[in-house]
Amino acid sequence: MCDHAGVLIAASISSIGVRFGSGARRSFQHWYEGEGSLLDGGLGLNAHGHRNAMTNITGRLVKGSMWLSLSRVIVNGLATLSTFVLAWYLAPSDFGLVALATTMLLIVDTVTQLSLSEALIRHSAPDRSHFSAAWTLNATRGLLLGLLFAACAYPASVLFEEPRLSGVMLALGLSIVLGGLTNPRRIMLQRDLIFWQEFVLAVSQKLTGFVAAVAIAMIYHSYWALVIGTLVSQATNVIVSYLVLPFRPSITFRHMKEFFSFSAWLTAGQIVNTLNWRFDYLLVGKMLGGTSLGYYSVGSNLAMMPTREATAPLTQTIYPGFSSIRDDPARLAAAYQRVQALVAAVALPAGIGVAVVADPLVRLTLGEKWVPIIFIVQSLASVFALQTLGSLVQPLGMAKGETRLLFIRDAQMLCVRVPVMIAGLLLGGLQGVVIGRVFTGLFSAFVNMILVKRFIGVTVLKQLSANVRALASIVVMAAGVSLALSHMVQTDDKFALATQLAALAGLGAFLYCGTSFLLWTLMKRPAGPETEVWQILGKVLAKVRPA
Repeated sequence: MCDHAGVLIAASISSIGVRFGSGARRSFQHWYEGEGSLLDGGLGLNAHGHRNAMTNITGRLVKGSMWLSLSRVIVNGLATLSTFVLAWYLAPSDFGLVALATTMLLIVDTVTQLSLSEALIRHSAPDRSHFSAAWTLNATRGLLLGLLFAACAYPASVLFEEPRLSGVMLALGLSIVLGGLTNPRRIMLQRDLIFWQEFVLAVSQKLTGFVAAVAIAMIYHSYWALVIGTLVSQATNVIVSYLVLPFRPSITFRHMKEFFSFSAWLTAGQIVNTLNWRFDYLLVGKMLGGTSLGYYSVGSNLAMMPTREATAPLTQTIYPGFSSIRDDPARLAAAYQRVQALVAAVALPAGIGVAVVADPLVRLTLGEKWVPIIFIVQSLASVFALQTLGSLVQPLGMAKGETRLLFIRDAQMLCVRVPVMIAGLLLGGLQGVVIGRVFTGLFSAFVNMILVKRFIGVTVLKQLSANVRALASIVVMAAGVSLALSHMVQTDDKFALATQLAALAGLGAFLYCGTSFLLWTLMKRPAGPETEVWQILGKVLAKVRPA
């Protein structure tokens, strides 16, 4: 579906370079490739000979993160604008209808997902026949799955008692077919740490989908805006993928065993994980109806947005980074802790901050008809932020080839999540489902941290201690912002709401950064995110200070 939630609250490490220029970038690159670097894990393991071998990789990681950050800024700017425009022109039931169809689409798509991209990344030297085989498998799968999804359209509309659902599913079936035609060589851009083409693909795809969706919403006030926006975006993705990276595929089914040997457990894990994250959508849609599902869908997306967008550029580039040092346990363990601490330092204030100011934020950006999602945003934004304490276990496990354990984790979480969601719905309706997600989300974070211990030997306590300053700082930030908000006059005036939000955001940033740096100083300035920010500020001040 055309993203109807997304705003960049905070950027990943790479955006430091975007904001502060070349001096900041050099400081960040020093952290990546010098002594105490990211790949080094801060252990000073980059001896002269090894440093030369790693410099090229780390330099491309920096550039790649910066390209991805820039694309996220543009893409999420469009997504944010799209969210607010569509929310004003469409009804909650419209979002619920498309969310229901999209949920079924994601489930059937994941059930047949072949994980060919990950297999190509891990292959030491894929040739043209590998790419053609991947294209053939994806195209065949897309065609068959699109036809199957279209065939299920009418039965689904009867099951969910929603006549409009059949038309939406027929249209989305076409998007599956289009998705199967995407250029398979695209994934090699990620493996080779070349991301400017990804920038072109992401921005062009989002821009065309945005224009189509907003235009239809403004003219027709119809849920078809969401559907057609998706189709236009998907078609653009296919066309541009061949323009920026020319490739003429041939039909071949070679290398299937080679692909499936890696993909089997990963695909199984994706199936279970999708059910984990989308079962509740089907449950709410069936039991509570389209309007409740619309509230739940938009609220969940808005709550997920700050942590997802704050960490996405880094998590997209860190899998190749972890893979490059997977045979060095000490460096991998130290690198994981350092990256995870940085992710949490960015994601925690972003997620908790949105949770605290959810009331004025929703009233200002979405309008009074979306007030019921305030509780959803408050609850889920907080738990999504806390889940980042173990969120990098996925690229870590993939880098180590532990896809079977990742599948077992997902299966266990499904067994916990389904009964909790059902119980929450029966006991508390929509609010009960949200509360159930909070509990299962926190449990998921704990399970991920246990898996990290198994993968690299870092205890749960040590993982938490690496984030102690960030955790303490968000407590101070949340308390201060909540206190200030309680003393503000409630109003429906848009300018007043915008002023209040700006003031609260400034206060939150001051409290979080101030507390974090105070604790960092009291702890005698240990290595961490504050170290990098301090070095960057020093370089920036040195540049602007008169000679």
